[in-house]
Amino acid sequence: MRREKIKNILDSEPGRDVLVKGWVKTRRGSKQVSFIAMNDGSTINNIQVVVDMQAFDEEMLRQITTGASLAVEGKLVRSEGRGQPLEIQARKIEIYGPADPEKYPLQKKGHSMEFLREIAHLRFRTNTFGAVFRIRHALAYAVHKYFNDKGFYYLHTPIITGSDAEGAGEMFRVTTFDLNDPPKDGNGRVDFTKDFFGRETNLTVSGQLEGELGALSLGEIYTFGPTFRAENSNTPRHLAEFWMIEPEMAFYDNDDNMDLAEEFTKYLIKYVLDNCGDDITFLNNMIDKGLLERLNFVLANDYVRITYTEAVDVLSKSGKDWEFPVGWGRDLQAEHERYLVEQYYKRPVMVTDYPMDIKAFYMKQNDDGKTVRALDVLFPLIGEIIGGSQREEDYDKLMRRIKELGIPEKELWWFLEARKFGTAPHSGFGLGFERLMLFVTGMKNIRDVIPFPRTPRNADF
Repeated sequence: MRREKIKNILDSEPGRDVLVKGWVKTRRGSKQVSFIAMNDGSTINNIQVVVDMQAFDEEMLRQITTGASLAVEGKLVRSEGRGQPLEIQARKIEIYGPADPEKYPLQKKGHSMEFLREIAHLRFRTNTFGAVFRIRHALAYAVHKYFNDKGFYYLHTPIITGSDAEGAGEMFRVTTFDLNDPPKDGNGRVDFTKDFFGRETNLTVSGQLEGELGALSLGEIYTFGPTFRAENSNTPRHLAEFWMIEPEMAFYDNDDNMDLAEEFTKYLIKYVLDNCGDDITFLNNMIDKGLLERLNFVLANDYVRITYTEAVDVLSKSGKDWEFPVGWGRDLQAEHERYLVEQYYKRPVMVTDYPMDIKAFYMKQNDDGKTVRALDVLFPLIGEIIGGSQREEDYDKLMRRIKELGIPEKELWWFLEARKFGTAPHSGFGLGFERLMLFVTGMKNIRDVIPFPRTPRNADF
């Protein structure tokens, strides 16, 4: 008999034989009958297996405890009990892997998120993390579907790079050297010309710069891959390894950029609501009782579009005692972003035209000589979820900015040449996938929306 997934069985009609395979969530009963709740990961919902205790070997049944892996063959019937529409009357049970009830850490009780991070190899089996990672799959699929249907091309940009796209300098070095005895040059410095790539290389913080090259030929591209930041931060919003979605579009100005950002984020939220209803409902009930309302609220409202100068004016007149000072020329902090979204405008906010001095070198310079055509999208609870801009296509302006910031030209010769040969207006943005996951799941810590979080002093599993 062919195995069926529990999700499909629960959506089918009773009165037939079925074979299910999965893990025991709970077991209860008496000397006459036992009720086993099984789950195979395909759905938040369990299937109940009814076992006639007289029909099976007692020693075998003793091995059926929480966490054990089973194959159950039997008849699918309507359930007489409350809580489940269908159940399986077991005819044959095979135990693939018992679980020692004295040592299995996931018993039927509440576990803290901190404890579950310590057993990340097993936390997938909890209802919460099963829901989170099914949603993560659906959201990733929706990213590809959206861009594919819109005519974008998926571009694989390098993970190992010789450039620092953000200019932050917080990168993980890639080397084959023996760190106890690296080769040195005549000045006593490490001689990277003898390394594998013949130069210093790092793990990428962004695929944007290479993505721009693709857009200036293919028209509209997107990247979706892992990025890395060696920032010693232990906040609930930061990871050392995270996933970024970065579309780049030729012939888009910043208004086009904003249109795409709003359409894209709404599409992703709607996709999850349409395709992950059971999991979202579970998280709404158990993790964040405002989750469904917040997701639907974003879909129902147009995003506010304001300039950075307007944002600073609103914040300055708020009467709030800010932890971080507000003033023109200062970057907006999470407390400022959330005030704009949650209290003042009460819907997602797009902020544009930031001061040039607090933004990256590649952003399109405005005619005022002070601001650039940056774009940040701010969401409830999260703050900044998207950062982007219209890109500077003018070679002379870009070169002048690179020199002002002391960025080595030789590392970006290829980026500059894209402005020499058929340059064109273009725009793009980056969406932090885990930030979006926080928003659509209601989880409170970014370490709980990625399977195996990488943070300072933590690279387990």
